[in-house]
Formats: sequence, C-alpha cells, structure tokens
Amino acid sequence: MREIFANIPVIPYEGPKSQNPLAFKFYDPERIVLGKKMSEHLPFAMAWWHNLGAAGTDIFGRDTADKSFGAEKGTMAHARAKVDAGFEFMKKLGIRYFCFHDVDLVPEADDIKETNRRLDEISDYILEKMQGTGIQCLWGTANMFSNPRFMNGAGSSNSADVFCFAAAQVKKALDITVKLGGRGYVFWGGREGYETLLNTDVKFEQENIARLMRLAVDYGRSIGFTGDFYIEPKPKEPMKHQYDFDAATAIGFLRQYGLDRDFKMNIEANHATLAGHTFQHDLRISAINGMLGSIDANQGDMLLGWDTDEFPFNVYDATMCMYEVLKAGGLTGGFNFDSKTRRPSNTEEDMFEAYILGMDTFALGLLKAAALMEDGRLDQFVAERYASYRTGIGARIRAGETTLAELSAYAEAMGAPQSPGSGKQEYLESIVNSVLFG
Repeated sequence: MREIFANIPVIPYEGPKSQNPLAFKFYDPERIVLGKKMSEHLPFAMAWWHNLGAAGTDIFGRDTADKSFGAEKGTMAHARAKVDAGFEFMKKLGIRYFCFHDVDLVPEADDIKETNRRLDEISDYILEKMQGTGIQCLWGTANMFSNPRFMNGAGSSNSADVFCFAAAQVKKALDITVKLGGRGYVFWGGREGYETLLNTDVKFEQENIARLMRLAVDYGRSIGFTGDFYIEPKPKEPMKHQYDFDAATAIGFLRQYGLDRDFKMNIEANHATLAGHTFQHDLRISAINGMLGSIDANQGDMLLGWDTDEFPFNVYDATMCMYEVLKAGGLTGGFNFDSKTRRPSNTEEDMFEAYILGMDTFALGLLKAAALMEDGRLDQFVAERYASYRTGIGARIRAGETTLAELSAYAEAMGAPQSPGSGKQEYLESIVNSVLFG
C-alpha cells in the first residue's frame, strides 16, 4: 500500500534536550507516573474532522492545505484515502484512539439511505484497518449542525421532520460507534439554542432535546452500547445562546430530565474559556458531580472572541487540567485533539508537529501535576482551611445534626466570629511556579 506520509518517520521519544522537530520531548509512553504508564494516563485520540478534513478554510479565504491524500474530494475513494492517511498518522505517532462525526467519514448524499450505505462501506474498511493495530474508536457522534436543515437546531428544531432526520443520523452514528467498539457517544449541540427569544419556546425545545437524548440512550443500550454518553458544553457559536452553556448548566439539564445516569461531560478547553471560565473550572465542576468523562484537548486565543481550536501549548493550563484529572481518578474517555493547525501551517510536517506539541504539552502537564500532588502543600493547605468543620459545631453542621435556631444561639453566645484566615492565594501560586519551573 502507498505510504502517504513517506517523508515522516515513526515519531520517537528523544527527551527534553532534543531539537528534532519530529520527536517527542516529554511524551514517553512507557514512563511510569504515579504507578501507571504515561500512555495509560493520557489516552490520546485523533479528531477525524480537523486532522483529515480541515484544510485551512476560514470565512475570509479558501483552503491552504492539501487534504486530498491523492484522491478526488467528495468521493468514496477520498473517504478511503482519509482512512489510510489517518491510520498511518496514528501509527507513526503512537496514538491509540480516534473520534469521528458521521459526515467526516463519508461525503453526505442527497438521500440518507445512500449516506448510510456509504457509512457501512467505510466502517467495514476502518474495521479492516483496525485489526492488529491496537487502535480503537474513542467516541463517535453525528454532525447535526452543518447541513442547512439544521439551521434551527436538531433536537431543538421547530420542524418535526428535521427532528426525525436528526434521530435517523443519531441511530446510524450509534450503529457505527458500536460496530467500531467506541467507548463513548457525544452530543454537541452546535445549533441547539436560539438567536432571539421573540420566536423561541425554550421549554419546548429543551424538552425535545431531552427526548432525542433519551431515545438515543434507549436505542444504544438495546444494541449493546455499554459506554458513556457525553454532552460537550459550549456557551455560544454558532448559535448566540446554546442550551449546554457550561458544565454546570449541562449537568442541571441532565438531572432535570433524568439523563444523569447515562451521561457524563466531554469538556473542551476552548469552550470553557468562551463561557468565561477556566478549563480547570469546568473539569472540577464535572468531577465533583461524578460526571467527568472525556476531554477535548485544545486551547483558545484570549485575544480572539471565538473558538479557535488551537493545539495546546500552555503548560500551566495543561498542568491544572491534569491535576483535576488525577484527583478525579482519571477519565472514562480520553484526550481528543479537537485542534487544527493554523491556516499558514499547511504542510504534512505541520500536521505531525502539531500533535507532537499537544502530546508533549499534556505529558509535561501530567508530570508537573504529579509533582504537585507528591509535594502535597496544596492539598494540605485546603484541608487545613476547612479544619473548623472537623470538630465541634462545624462537624455537627456537616453531619446535619443542627437546626437554624441552635446555630443562631451559638452565634449569639459567640458574639462575633474570628477571622476565617488568609486564603494565601499568592503563596499557593508561588508553589505552583516552583514546581513548574524550579
């Protein structure tokens, strides 16, 4: 079979002092960190859409990169070429997982029956390529935002016909996910929201989104899907206001409609910052609610107000991410690089160097997060900060053994509380810096 990336070798680990652009500096898959291999802590995944599809187009200009892989775009030959390119790419980088939308895999036909036939054909080919490689499907999903039929959403659409079409896409995407052994299935409500309340029945739309998700759960379980369903929160873009604004909003939605037993969060860094949060905030909110499932590993540009999907290079954010992941006991999903090279980065080498950057960034973040945990001063400070709740009246409050009247009497007898103590933010930030750079 033709080697597509003939000028790119298998990417080795060469260590921090290496200046080889096609080598890992920090990602050493066999290195043991806190009792597990680095590769086990960091189940990386390739995003089919960006890596094999995104060619640099933006609203101001055409493609800058060639993602044809030697075949005519819009054909099944091109779909197969993307499979060949993707598996060669993953093998050379040591990536064990991939993620996909239905229309990433094949060109969408005018008739859904033909689209489904194409999906059957290409998924058979993907299964062939998976054999003996150790490469697996992390999660699948359906693209229910690009086609004009979804201009008003999918589950939230005002059209019952569109709702039915969305259901058909979800069904087939679940079929393919199960066929490929996927560990999860994602709902990203790209157009599940509104532009103006003047023409929108919010309660009606949210109820219908929940109905579509419940139908998906019921069908998925009926065909043997045992993995997690995920919601991927995002506050805006393409809709002005999306219903899955952030982790807290999405978790509340799931609990309101009784979906919380089957769903977890797929948290994307760039989406969290668009919501006005830090990446680690949405991770923490997901984790404390028992819903931290998977991660879309990227970052945004703080100077730009939209979803730029950049490859992660911010080691501080990666460290804080991995600190949350380690404290939560790991992920049920993995780290999917929902990232794309910048428009001028348009060569095959750029594709590989971008993934090397992202994998090294999270590997370094893992090492530094492990060092923070082993250092112990952050955990110790937090534990001591709430020490008043371990004994006396504080312990009784936590145990639910007090009444409002009793607490009022306690306060009156006390007169005035002592200072709750310094939060020591600057000191704690200096600890992080000393571990990162000391």
